[in-house]
Amino acid sequence: QVQLVESGGRWRQPGDSLRLSCAASGDTFNKYAVAWFRTPPGKNREFVAAIGRSGTSTLYADAVKGRFTVSKDNAKSTGYLQLNNLKPDDTAVYYCAAKLSDTDRYHLTQYTYWGRGTQVTVSS
Repeated sequence: QVQLVESGGRWRQPGDSLRLSCAASGDTFNKYAVAWFRTPPGKNREFVAAIGRSGTSTLYADAVKGRFTVSKDNAKSTGYLQLNNLKPDDTAVYYCAAKLSDTDRYHLTQYTYWGRGTQVTVSS
């Protein structure tokens, strides 16, 4: 079964950019839709973005729409989240998740496979 490892989380100042990666192993990556969730300090985990198995049909939370871009490279078995124009409210642990269909991609409970998270901190 697929295993996921996030990387790229860093400290950044407001307005900066950052790219997170989700490296997958153990299975063919084009079988999986990929999503990103985040857990701000003291808050519940929330949906950020998702992308379909073929690398199309993207979805975004209102809080990040227009600033973040989700993508995946099936040949490299890697998903990405590009974070632009970062805000302090973007501070969170970011998690990559995967599921074997393109349906119900907004919902945390639909995802079977999870990485362990990577910390993004945005402050002046």
